[in-house]
Amino acid sequence: MTTLPLFDQIQEAAAAIRAKWARKPSVGIILGTGLGKLTEDIAAEAVLPYESIPHMPRPTAPGHKGQLVCGTLEGKSVVAMEGRFHFYEGYSLQQVTFPVRVMKALGCDVLVVSNACGGMNPQYGKGDLMLIEDHINLLGDNPLIGPNDDRLGDRFPDMCHPYDRDLLALGRRVALEERIVCHQGVFVAVAGPNLETRAEYRFLRAIGADVVGMSTVPEVIVGVHAKMRILGVSVVTDICLPDALEPVSLPEIIATANEAEKKLRVLVRRVVAAV
Repeated sequence: MTTLPLFDQIQEAAAAIRAKWARKPSVGIILGTGLGKLTEDIAAEAVLPYESIPHMPRPTAPGHKGQLVCGTLEGKSVVAMEGRFHFYEGYSLQQVTFPVRVMKALGCDVLVVSNACGGMNPQYGKGDLMLIEDHINLLGDNPLIGPNDDRLGDRFPDMCHPYDRDLLALGRRVALEERIVCHQGVFVAVAGPNLETRAEYRFLRAIGADVVGMSTVPEVIVGVHAKMRILGVSVVTDICLPDALEPVSLPEIIATANEAEKKLRVLVRRVVAAV
């Protein structure tokens, strides 16, 4: 059986979504671990399980429901991923980022990406938000490796400002007005699924990272390739100071993300209203 080229897979997936939901969305939203309840703020017009969308992977990570929510948020047409895919699940980065390609094909020009992360900056606290101003890719792979399809983007996309500066400024202003503790810093992506050792935390901090996680960077690289404007928001779910490191469990991480999500929902709603 011949595998369809990526461009044709994207078109098939987009056509399947359009058959259920005719609007053209302007904003795509990716929700991280424990952050799926933001979809409750969306006036849903179609909720599509991933298995109903051609070529869409299936999430296996806890806290990732696995459906695309299509509707309106603050008067804007949006599509939101309630559940994302990770490199550690065994998917290729092309599969991990496939939904971003589909969002772009549907009409999204803005991409909002959220994640749960470990905080390495000693000024950060559990439950704080961080706007991502830059990132470091330590996944050992890149979703753009392989033949480039010029219909999807340039061969060598520039990464000078992967996170849109105007959206960053908007996010800072909203956080200030809403009195939300919100930092701005650097996200580093690692493959996982294990959490890091004390020595690894020291290394990651030394190379300039404020928080660490196992997602986001591949989606942002593809978003930049597709010329989307991107806002990235991390939720600090555990503190990763090497000399005071304590074991952490997934239920604790999800519980912290669930609590912090209230602030994330306010931030995302107001950003979407303004774009």
